[in-house]
Amino acid sequence: MAMPEPTYDLVLMLDTAADPDTRAKVVADVEQAISTRGTMVVTQDWGVRSTTYEIRHQGAAEYHLFQFHADRELLEHLHRTLRITDGVVRFRIIKLAHGTPPPPEVRRESAGAAASVAADSDAQVVEADGGESTAAEPDLEPVASVGAPDACLTGSGPPTCGALTNLA
Repeated sequence: MAMPEPTYDLVLMLDTAADPDTRAKVVADVEQAISTRGTMVVTQDWGVRSTTYEIRHQGAAEYHLFQFHADRELLEHLHRTLRITDGVVRFRIIKLAHGTPPPPEVRRESAGAAASVAADSDAQVVEADGGESTAAEPDLEPVASVGAPDACLTGSGPPTCGALTNLA
């Protein structure tokens, strides 16, 4: 029996100080690369959210989620391209376990409420260099194990991936 194509999440964090046209071009280029070499499943614009800690002296970033099916060549292309692209603060590509539910719809709120929710809903992400931030969500539940120590988590905000903490 053939295994289904693997599904990947790409969380893209863009520099809020960058020109809006530059940010739109990065998103369009990622969407174009995925649709050319793979299959797009879901794309979501999470908007500007505060980060758990400063990255390159910035406390906020514009977040985007892309969920897609891809082969190794596309993953390598995205990794190589996003590493050198101006305006990209950080990105993370995560292979989802088979049966992982789709991401929840993003709630749209007023700007003031969204800023406070964004500050409260940032969850832990284990960085490639071993550093990690702390989770702020007390009601996180594991939905799929991606591999130690990463696991995809859901809570009241968008799904995030990081170490299993604050599980009640």
